Amino acid sequence: MTTITSRGRGRGRHHVNLPAGIAGWVWLAVIVLPLYWILITSFKPQASYFTSNPLIPPTQPTFDNYRLVIENDFDRYFVNSVIVTVCAVIPAVLLSFMAAFAIVRGNSRFLRFSSRFLLLGLAIPLQATIIPLYLIIIRLHLYDTLLALILPSIAFSIPLSVLVLANFLRDVPNELFESMRLDGTSEWGTVWRLAFPLTRPAIATVLIYQGLVVWNGFLLPLVLTQSPNLRLLPLAIWSFQGQYSVNIPAVLAAVCLTTLPILVLYVIGRRQLVSGLSAGFGK
Repeated sequence: MTTITSRGRGRGRHHVNLPAGIAGWVWLAVIVLPLYWILITSFKPQASYFTSNPLIPPTQPTFDNYRLVIENDFDRYFVNSVIVTVCAVIPAVLLSFMAAFAIVRGNSRFLRFSSRFLLLGLAIPLQATIIPLYLIIIRLHLYDTLLALILPSIAFSIPLSVLVLANFLRDVPNELFESMRLDGTSEWGTVWRLAFPLTRPAIATVLIYQGLVVWNGFLLPLVLTQSPNLRLLPLAIWSFQGQYSVNIPAVLAAVCLTTLPILVLYVIGRRQLVSGLSAGFGK
């Protein structure tokens, strides 16, 4: 319950903010209740799904739904998602880091123009570029390959990554760069021996955030691939809904397995993610 503390004549008085407390509990229920339903339903047998109370845990939980999902090439979809996410996020973050360093430390008009040009990428949604992107992928003969998903993911990850990393690099004192220069360190050495270690929290933030975006991507795999063996996990869940249109517990088991890596990644890096994004946008 939210409380407001005030002190008068040396005494502490607590005023209960009842509307805020009720609103907080309602919001918590809105978030937790669907997750709870997904989890318990994934352990229910298909036969008892329509006859049992949807909010009561199963009396005889079963792992048959998870076994069914894993047996239907879930491991292949998982590997595809890992390949696309790793091969897209790591190059995007490295390119964004070097671009942010050049923008922050450079003084040319080209770099200032590049900074403003990159910010336009934040204003253009992916949906607005999907047709030109499809035509480019066809011309490059990359359609229905994992590379067709990796290259656009790199491009769409760069604008936000440059913005966050540039804001962190602006906080690095200029005296540190001058001292490295006086010591005879090259510009390339300054990038990797000074700027990179000092911006590691920001780099971790960008890695986590962009990893979540690519992992949850649905539109690019839907438009740029068609082979079943190249499906990513979000598209695989969609196909499970067609294949098991009645077996709702199997669909929700696939959702749980897909969400598990995201949950683990969030638990590991949630502090750096929140603090990094707050610092990146708050300046």
